[in-house]
Amino acid sequence: MYIDKRLIFLIIALMLFSSFMSLFSSEGVLLSFVLSIPGILIAITFHEFAHAFAADKLGDDTPRMQGRLNLNPFKHLDPFGTIMLVFAGFGWGKPVQINPRNFNRDISLSKAEAIVAAAGPLMNFLLAIVFEIIVCLIAKFIPSFYYTEAGQIVSVILSSIVITNLGLGIFNLIPLPPLDGSKILGGFLPYNARNWIDSHSQIFEIVFVALWIIGILSLIISPLISLAYNGLTGLCANIFGLTII
Repeated sequence: MYIDKRLIFLIIALMLFSSFMSLFSSEGVLLSFVLSIPGILIAITFHEFAHAFAADKLGDDTPRMQGRLNLNPFKHLDPFGTIMLVFAGFGWGKPVQINPRNFNRDISLSKAEAIVAAAGPLMNFLLAIVFEIIVCLIAKFIPSFYYTEAGQIVSVILSSIVITNLGLGIFNLIPLPPLDGSKILGGFLPYNARNWIDSHSQIFEIVFVALWIIGILSLIISPLISLAYNGLTGLCANIFGLTII
């Protein structure tokens, strides 16, 4: 039975519609939404660019031919995935299409696909580290600005970029199709196991949606994001001799 993924994602989006409306009932929430936009654009754009870049370096010019080897957000945003990232804290961009047959034969196709898949989350984690360091640098060397109202707004935006990148990276490591984690896992599985997963990918996608709808994924991912964020901020603060910021 064929199920259109867009329909699945639309159902999820509609289920969250009531929570979306809370944006208009609280000025503070609406402001938080506005300040989160840079993080969303950066996280999704660089995530998908990393996939395209890795595939291109491995010999597949499909992303380049489709105009995905750039940092133009509009080339990488997926409407439903962006909505989910805004309101649920984790989501996805427009998938980068690849043709494994174009890869260099220096490594196996499964390993090459795993590298391309891992490039997205890895980029998100790298960005989270970079932007958290920027926050610490501002707090350490420009405290007169950091503790002003404008400085706090900048800090909120930068922290949002950190959290969004951590969320997108962790979410995509879930080893279920259609997420990157399934491709990463496939690079370490025997051929028969990988082929079995691919042939049942639609079932796994339904399982993924079901786990999301009933809230199990959120119960797992949200604490992981909080743990990663608190760990990163604590580590950065210790390195720069700051209190937890």
